[in-house]
Amino acid sequence: MKLQDYDFTLQYISEKMNTKADILPRKDQVSMKEDNKDIQLLKEGLWSRRMTAEITMIGRKTTAEECDVIKEIRRNNTREKEVVQALEKQDRLTWEEDRVVYIEERIYIPNNKIRKEILKENYDLVDVGHPGQHRMLELLKRTYWWPGLKEDVKKYVQRCFKCQQNKVQHQRKTGELHPLEIPQGPWQEISIDIIEPLPKSNGMDAIVVIVDRFTKMI
Repeated sequence: MKLQDYDFTLQYISEKMNTKADILPRKDQVSMKEDNKDIQLLKEGLWSRRMTAEITMIGRKTTAEECDVIKEIRRNNTREKEVVQALEKQDRLTWEEDRVVYIEERIYIPNNKIRKEILKENYDLVDVGHPGQHRMLELLKRTYWWPGLKEDVKKYVQRCFKCQQNKVQHQRKTGELHPLEIPQGPWQEISIDIIEPLPKSNGMDAIVVIVDRFTKMI
């Protein structure tokens, strides 16, 4: 969904205040009794989806919303070799704060279990809508990083059962099969296969294989 890229608030505007509304599509004699009645169009579960992380970068200071992913990262002490080496360099691109590692202003995800949860949350949920490999990778790269992120996204999308069911085929339809008729007796029809070139033996460099289609006798 395109709207997931924006932060917005739905606000009701009464008819008197909304003077710039187009009057052409309005119906005559519309009942205004339930004009201010709250109607829920979307299920509550769509709005109660937990956020993985909300990050605000101000120079070197980083604040992350307390959530299950951040808590799980703090409980996990495993780190890849390249992450340890990047921390030892002490450059401005990689740093650690409150037991969370940041690489180029993105959260480092150290554990496969957490990675799978993030992949699921950014692909399978209804409000995300199975965005596809490239779109999903772009969404994840804004917040997270781990070695092999691109390859993990590719494999996850390829294994999605729903996407496989609804995938549009862009290839031409295959033609119908026309098998050969089964012969009624032996040696009525044969198949010939020539194997060449081979190293010469007694002046010969090929083998002819003749098979009876009925008995499969060579």
